[in-house]
Amino acid sequence: MKQQTILTHQFANGLTLIGQPMPWLQSAAFALSVPAGSRYDDKEKIGTANFLCEMVQRGCGDYDSRQFVEALQMLGVDFTSSAGNYHTHFGGALIASELLPALRITADVLRRPHLPEDQLEEGRMVCLQEIAATQDDLPQKAMARMKARFYGDPDGRDSDGTIESIQSITLEDLQNAHQRLYRPDGLIIAVAGQFDFDAVVDEVGKSFDDWKSKPSPEVAQTPPSKGVEHIPFESEQTHIVVGFKGCTYSDENYYLNRCAIGVLSDGMSSRLFTEVREKRGLCYTVFASNHSVKDSAGVFCYSGTTAARAQETLDVIVEQLRELSAGVTEAELKRLKIQIRSGLVSQQESCRSRANALNSNWFHLGRIRTLDEILQNINSMTVEKVNDYLSQHPPADFSLVTLGSKSLTLRDVEPV
Repeated sequence: MKQQTILTHQFANGLTLIGQPMPWLQSAAFALSVPAGSRYDDKEKIGTANFLCEMVQRGCGDYDSRQFVEALQMLGVDFTSSAGNYHTHFGGALIASELLPALRITADVLRRPHLPEDQLEEGRMVCLQEIAATQDDLPQKAMARMKARFYGDPDGRDSDGTIESIQSITLEDLQNAHQRLYRPDGLIIAVAGQFDFDAVVDEVGKSFDDWKSKPSPEVAQTPPSKGVEHIPFESEQTHIVVGFKGCTYSDENYYLNRCAIGVLSDGMSSRLFTEVREKRGLCYTVFASNHSVKDSAGVFCYSGTTAARAQETLDVIVEQLRELSAGVTEAELKRLKIQIRSGLVSQQESCRSRANALNSNWFHLGRIRTLDEILQNINSMTVEKVNDYLSQHPPADFSLVTLGSKSLTLRDVEPV
């Protein structure tokens, strides 16, 4: 792999700037994560962070809504934004020479949004359309419900909110949320690609150095409600999500868990794909994935199948999960390592991917795992290590969410 250098600069107001030079590229990318996610929304108005994310882009600084879009287009910025549970994210990829002007405009988005009253209803309609799209995406709906049950509130919140909560949000709510939550302490800015880090430090300093820090809002936690839940929906299809405890990204066992779940689900030679889909033809899709919030993590297995074969599909998935505790084979681990190495090579050529990874690493770890470090961790995994981990941490205590015409039975777990 190409040599990797990680550069950091900590500003006095709590803002962290991280850079990874990739001088072989002609492009650059930036990613900003402001600690203003949905976990800080009032419970009666979940979706405020997402609504605010939409509205801060409807004019900022010296730009009205149209001028803001045109300014980014003139710089060639592929701009993205989203509200998550912990953060609201803004980012972009562009040719390297335009990085500093793009950062300048994005600073206005965070610090000087207009929040125009005459565009409030248009912004609300965008949020309502996003909710409608999720309601039509039944796999996503089932997965969102699993996360809500598995993590509790606020870690399991759906950042989109509901139709009722979005309808209740006022302009004053958005103004108050911006004043309370958009702040430099906890703000992470990452850049990757071709850039001059000293110049980036100067630009970020000019844009953010005088921004005063604010106290982080307190958040009340409610415990998860695991077990079994069925969401009735008249359809020939059934959507199944099985969840169990995983490893957070900061856990010392993270890569052992990653390898175990990779054998279960990564690629067409994985156990779930082979046993559930290929050999028995029970479903049209099946996979498992690791998911981590700050202090908790889950493994979520999803399958979409017909109503007639749903119970058998669930039974075989659980059978494969239980059999995983018996261990993996040398051939399975070897295939997985090849897949992961291939993915790391691809990531090395994407400055946007690296900028996002820098942000995530800093939030979860307080430091950066380089691609070389990740590769070393993966290469150090042996069958003995993975199997010892599985013997001590077998998949167990399953939760289940199903969406379809009939409820399913998960042994040893009581339905709600």
